[in-house]
Amino acid sequence: MRFGGEKRFASAVGLVLGLLCAVEAAAKVNKHKPWIETTYHGIVTENDDKVILDPPLIALDKDAPLRYAESFEVTLTKEGEICSFRIHGQNVPFEAVVLDKSTGEGVIRAKDKLDCELQKEHTFTIQAYDCGEGPDGANMKKSHKATVHIQVNDINEYSPVFKEKTYKATVIEGKKYDSILRMEAVDADCSFQYSQICNYEIVTPDIPFTIDKDGFIKNTEKLSYGKEHMYKLTVTAYDCGKNRASEDVLVKISVKPSCKPSWQDFNKRIEYEPGTGSLALFPSMHLETCDVPITSIRANIELETNHIGKGCDRDTYSEKSLHKLCGASSGTVELLPAPSSSANWTVGLPTDNGHDSDQVFEFNGTQAIKVPDGLVSTNMKEPFTISVWMRHGPGAHEKETILCNSDKTDMNRHHYSLYVHNCRLIFLLRQDPSEAENYKPAEFHWKLDQVCDKEWHHYVLNVEFPTVSLFVDGATFEPFMVTEDYPLHASKIETQLTVGACWQENSGHDNETETVPETTSGGNARMAQFFRGNLAGLIIRSGKLENKKVIDCLYTCKEGLDVQLPEEVASAVKVEFNPNQSSLTVEGDDIGAFEKVMQHISYLNSRQFPTPGIRHLRISTTVKCFNEDSCVTVPDAEGYVMVLQPEEPKISLSGIDHFARSAAEFESPEGVTLFPELRIVSTITREVEADTESEAAEGADDDPTVQETVVSEEIMHNLDTCEVTVVGDELDGEHESLEVDQSQLQQRALEMSSSNLGLVIIGVNTMANYEHVLHLIRYKNWHTEALFDRKFKLVCSELNGRYISNDFKVEVNVIHTANPVEHANNAMVPSSFINHVHHSSVELSGHNLVNAHQASVVPSAATIVIVVCVSFLVFMIILGVFRIRAAHQRTMRDQESGKENEMDWDDSALTITVNPMETYEDQHSSEEEEEEEESEDGEEEDDITSAESESSEDEEGGEPEDQQGTSRQQQLEWDDSTLTY
Repeated sequence: MRFGGEKRFASAVGLVLGLLCAVEAAAKVNKHKPWIETTYHGIVTENDDKVILDPPLIALDKDAPLRYAESFEVTLTKEGEICSFRIHGQNVPFEAVVLDKSTGEGVIRAKDKLDCELQKEHTFTIQAYDCGEGPDGANMKKSHKATVHIQVNDINEYSPVFKEKTYKATVIEGKKYDSILRMEAVDADCSFQYSQICNYEIVTPDIPFTIDKDGFIKNTEKLSYGKEHMYKLTVTAYDCGKNRASEDVLVKISVKPSCKPSWQDFNKRIEYEPGTGSLALFPSMHLETCDVPITSIRANIELETNHIGKGCDRDTYSEKSLHKLCGASSGTVELLPAPSSSANWTVGLPTDNGHDSDQVFEFNGTQAIKVPDGLVSTNMKEPFTISVWMRHGPGAHEKETILCNSDKTDMNRHHYSLYVHNCRLIFLLRQDPSEAENYKPAEFHWKLDQVCDKEWHHYVLNVEFPTVSLFVDGATFEPFMVTEDYPLHASKIETQLTVGACWQENSGHDNETETVPETTSGGNARMAQFFRGNLAGLIIRSGKLENKKVIDCLYTCKEGLDVQLPEEVASAVKVEFNPNQSSLTVEGDDIGAFEKVMQHISYLNSRQFPTPGIRHLRISTTVKCFNEDSCVTVPDAEGYVMVLQPEEPKISLSGIDHFARSAAEFESPEGVTLFPELRIVSTITREVEADTESEAAEGADDDPTVQETVVSEEIMHNLDTCEVTVVGDELDGEHESLEVDQSQLQQRALEMSSSNLGLVIIGVNTMANYEHVLHLIRYKNWHTEALFDRKFKLVCSELNGRYISNDFKVEVNVIHTANPVEHANNAMVPSSFINHVHHSSVELSGHNLVNAHQASVVPSAATIVIVVCVSFLVFMIILGVFRIRAAHQRTMRDQESGKENEMDWDDSALTITVNPMETYEDQHSSEEEEEEEESEDGEEEDDITSAESESSEDEEGGEPEDQQGTSRQQQLEWDDSTLTY
């Protein structure tokens, strides 16, 4: 029995061991993948590495063995264990660590400290890996990928910071504001809790201001400008984590006196530098409305230029030149030209010289001029134009004639005239006799305010009978009345054209400018119906009518207001200009858009050399409000534009100013070119900044008088006149003339007029074209026997004499054929000097000696003087050297003879008496001989004496030291102690 029981126990143990072996054998096979959750959510605090996951990170594996009762001792193998977790993603700052392989428990932690401000959330995937089979971990299996979302929790590490270093605001006294200004601080923390500003606080105590949690500051009581002009308060901020701002901020609140509606923030003085283009007048302007609601606003900006030129800044060329520039190129005759040698009938009229050479003539009721006969040839049957600038005020109830064409003698009939009467402009036009003796239009009347407003206006009359059209400042006006009359009776009486009055026949004086007062009866005066006012630019153009384009061009100003409308406000604001752009009107209902337009209004002067001075500005403003009873009134705003003095050009004429030509060239058909190498250069002087001249300043430190402050710069501009006049006797038309190629003038739209005083070239053109035309001016003389020289002067100008060049004078010498005796004189001239003059163009004292026949011409007086002076100088030098050499040799001989005759005997006890008269006579005779030699040689006594004295001094310096013996040998002394006087 006992043995049987033991046998049964052994069988049971064997069975258990067999089962365990079977289980162990089965466990060694890794059949299943680890398993984890599909999604994890984690939280980590910045600056910490521990991540709290929900759910926890645990991996399960079905290959893990079952746990039996504790009474059994089980050995586990690695096939059911979790060896690692792996994270997938780019630059993931986390790692996963296995805490227990058997249970599959793990954690996720940060590799480095996290920063919520850089990244608030992180998302990545994770997998679990088991340990595989056997000791080498073969057949390792991995779980599916699970998504992990980790949020980085913020800590309150940053303090609030204000956006501005300083805050400023302005308030009006006597008002309580709901908000004066808003302050704003920011916090760099990433969380809503710590990044929000929960509170603002005014640190400064006892001030009448408060601030709310949103940063709005308001006053707690009405402020007084008299009590305090400015309040300074310190403000701090707190975030919702109770962190205070790192730095408090200063707030400045200015108190202004009671609000007055007006334009604010614009300069009263605006400086305009010529050549800078458009200049904004009100770049920072805004309208103060004192918080009154406004429905619309209208402003008129006026630029006052009436005192500049003829109402504004225009080119001051002659009226004829201006017509050409505007397209009226033919048929124009200027009746009031600037006085010159070729147009001298306006010399006696007073002019207004205060407007930079804008030629204006004054008529005071006692002066008038006669236009030279033949200057105007007007056929009444053909169209013609009269153009004039006029300034006229209210006057007497008498006719004041601007232009009149009347009979020279007998009948005093007026053929046509333009005059002013009772502030009406009237044009009279009487037709010549015709077959039909019936009434025709004769007088055209216009009633105009412009005639008597004391302002400059431009009048253009286009006459094409029977109609007459009037343009005033570019606008058309119809006559309010036209009267008719019979045509004039046939007559052979010549007519006289006058300006400023009407001609009345009377025998007596024949002065072109009368200064006698107007007479009202008797017909004794030469002139009648005198004009009182100012006239300029009086033009008659025959055979043509001025078109509207030319008229507008003549009237248009070179200065005015301009505005470039911003695109965003172009549709919200309306802008209108007057014709000459001296005034503009701005109208709108949006104050913001209105202010933007005002800020873009500019001043522009397109002249190269504008007229300097003040242009007053005035802004007149009208506003409309919702409540008209409490609407504000905006006072006028005033300022001025100061146009600075332009850098004035210096026009320089240079070239050959003295030359000679043979008589044959003067008598040839081509003549002699006066200005073959003329150059026209214009320069302006500009100031140089100190730093640009640093090197020059370093070299000039020792010399305080050296100051490099200006530099000349060459510029280009037009010229309008060049005049060549004769210096000395007038030109004799019978045997001399000045000529220029007319075709070259026409190609360059230039005109020439000539007289016995010279010639004048007129027209606006470039300096290069003027230079070319002046090269073509030739002087001819058909009788040169008695002519030795001729002198001419050239002067050019710009802007009707505003800028004038230097006087360039040219002297032309006539070379006549030389005789044989005169040829022999050339042999006295040194050959080197002759070759120098003959083979090169030598300039002596500004004269250029040019001769096509050098070998057969007598030298000029200057050449002979120079040759004689040089010869005399050479002779004097040779003679001086010879005299010095001779004196030196004579002294050497005296020294040698003194040495030979020298005796060593004691003469201390001797008394030698010498007759002083013999010594004087011998010395005097020798001096007379020397003076005779000097007079024969033509040398002065002082020169020779000084030369000899210098030679003797040199010799004395080289003698022995025994001065006592030498003096006894060279000079005899006599004892005068026994003499009685």
